[in-house]
Amino acid sequence: MAVAFVTGGSGFVGGALVRRLVAGGWRVRALARSQAAAEAVTRAGAEPVTGDLADVDALAAGAAGAGVAFHCAAFVRQWGTRAEYLRANVTGTRNVIEACQRAGVPRLVHVGSEAAMLAGQPLRDIDEDTLLRPDSASLYCATKAMAELAVRAANGDGLRTVVVRPRLVWGPGDTTILPALVEAVRRGRFRWVGPGTHATSTTHVDNAVHGLVLAAEAADPGPSYFVTDGPPAVFREFIGQLLATAGVAAPDRSVPPAAARIAAVVAESAWRVLRLPGAPPITRTAVWLSSLECTVDTGRAERELGYRPVVTRAEGLAALGASRETPGSAGTRPEPHSRP
Repeated sequence: MAVAFVTGGSGFVGGALVRRLVAGGWRVRALARSQAAAEAVTRAGAEPVTGDLADVDALAAGAAGAGVAFHCAAFVRQWGTRAEYLRANVTGTRNVIEACQRAGVPRLVHVGSEAAMLAGQPLRDIDEDTLLRPDSASLYCATKAMAELAVRAANGDGLRTVVVRPRLVWGPGDTTILPALVEAVRRGRFRWVGPGTHATSTTHVDNAVHGLVLAAEAADPGPSYFVTDGPPAVFREFIGQLLATAGVAAPDRSVPPAAARIAAVVAESAWRVLRLPGAPPITRTAVWLSSLECTVDTGRAERELGYRPVVTRAEGLAALGASRETPGSAGTRPEPHSRP
């Protein structure tokens, strides 16, 4: 039986990955830093490994005997201190790498993001050769870039590393994008930044997981791959459809992009200088992610991994809406290790 070690297994992407691996006959160990996380990964069918990303011994124990490790854990909030982002996204990733090397794991698949290339400009039809931006003014974007650089530098000496970059992950089990959008609408805070008519790539969680598994199983994978739902969508249309699956209508209110960018810089500065509690009402990361075109080229994953989306955007949206109407439904999922 194949053995996999997963970090972030109680989260959105990691949890979906654990369920798919278990359904496909894998034995899965998953890092769990709390009792709630341990219970979540146990329900998904994995064996919990007590510890966190700061504990290299726990990571190495979880990775021992694994044929592949999947690093899905990250600090994904749009606001936090530099120390929080560095500790989780950079030091945590380096610790996972060290643990894999110590345990003799032959392959590490890292969940990357197009955010690692984001520094305030549109990203149009980018591919795997697009430069990473560890200098980004967004701490999330900068530290995701630093993490990927560490993963790619570790390739060799018995450890093969692969980065899989889904763009705008959505679907059943989402605890970030859709809940945040719904809360913003219900609290009267939702605004489009500009007209919202720019193009965006998206990735259903099942497609993200499919890409991760393909990267784990490939005989000779490259250093990184983008995966998406296929052709881009119009940002405003997709977000409106996503909100509709939760029974919420998107308001028709907007702010000019220039005003939003200025407001974000001012808000971030005030929160950092004055050490105000909570998060600012608007951040640069949020403005960039919601107002800048971002489309990616998945040609390399298609050619080298045989990647094709296993769930179309229309199918995923329909299933998500149906799951709201039918409590307990988790939406459609591909068969384990399925190929289109």
